[in-house]
Amino acid sequence: MSEIFGSDAFSPKEIAQRVNNVGVAKVRLPFLSLLMLGVLAGAFIGLGALYFVLIKSDASIGFATGQVVGGLAFSLGLILVIVAGAELFTGNNLLAMAWAEGKISSLELLRNWIIVCLANFIGAAGLAVLVFLSGHTEMNNGAIAEQYIKIAMVKTAMPFWSAFFKGVLCNVLVCMAVWMAFAGRTVIDKAVAIVFPISAFVAAGFEHCIANMYIIPLAMLEKAFNTTNLAAETVTWAGFFSNLLPVILGNLVGGSLLVGIVYHIIYRRNIVQQDAK
Repeated sequence: MSEIFGSDAFSPKEIAQRVNNVGVAKVRLPFLSLLMLGVLAGAFIGLGALYFVLIKSDASIGFATGQVVGGLAFSLGLILVIVAGAELFTGNNLLAMAWAEGKISSLELLRNWIIVCLANFIGAAGLAVLVFLSGHTEMNNGAIAEQYIKIAMVKTAMPFWSAFFKGVLCNVLVCMAVWMAFAGRTVIDKAVAIVFPISAFVAAGFEHCIANMYIIPLAMLEKAFNTTNLAAETVTWAGFFSNLLPVILGNLVGGSLLVGIVYHIIYRRNIVQQDAK
C-alpha cells in the first residue's frame, strides 16, 4: 500500500499500471455492453451540462462566479461516469497508454473510440430531446432556453484552431481528472480528484466534444420550435459539425498525447524495453 503524506492513495506509478490494465479490459468489452455504457456516459455528461447551463442562466451572478460555480456543477457528469460506471470517449483517450505498451492493437483502440464516441452522441443527443420535451428550458421565464442558444452560437461560430486548442486544453484536464480518480480508493477520493480539474476546464471556457453533443442539439431544438429573438444563424447541423470536428481532434491530442503518452514515457517505457530484452 502506498503512503503519500499519510494517505493510502495509489502512487502515480501504480496509477499507470492500473490505467493500462483497465485499458485492456475496456477494449475487450462485448459490443452491446460497450454501446450501452457509452450511451450512459453521453447522458451523464449531458446532465452535468444541464446543471452548468441552469446556473449560467441566472443573470444576477457575476461572470467569474457563474463560470466557477457552473464548473463545479458540471463535475457531476464525470463523477457519474467514474462512480456509476460508463464509457466516455474523452476519458478513453487514456487507452493510448495500453496501445503504446503493445497491450492492445491499433484496431482495438480505434474500435473502442469509434463505438464509444457514437454511443456518447446517442446518449447526449437523446438526453437533449428528453430535456426539450420536459419543458425544463422554460424555467426562469425562458432564460435557460436562451442561454443554450447563446452558448451554442459561440461554439458554432468558433474558428477551427480556437476550437481545436480549447479541445486540447479541455482533455488534458479531463484525463488528469480520470488519472487522479484512479489514485482514490473511496467514492469521496474519486469525487475530490475529479472536481477541481473539471471545474477548471469549464470555468476557462475550454471545449468538450461530448458536452457539445448535448448543448448544441438542444439549442437547435429550441431555435426550431420555440420563439427566440436571437439571430442564431450558425446554430445548425453544419455549425454543429464545424465545432465537433476540431474539438474531437483537440480532445484526442490533449488526452492521448499530452497525458496518456507522456505518462507512458515517464512510468512504462523502461518497463516495456526491459521486457523486450
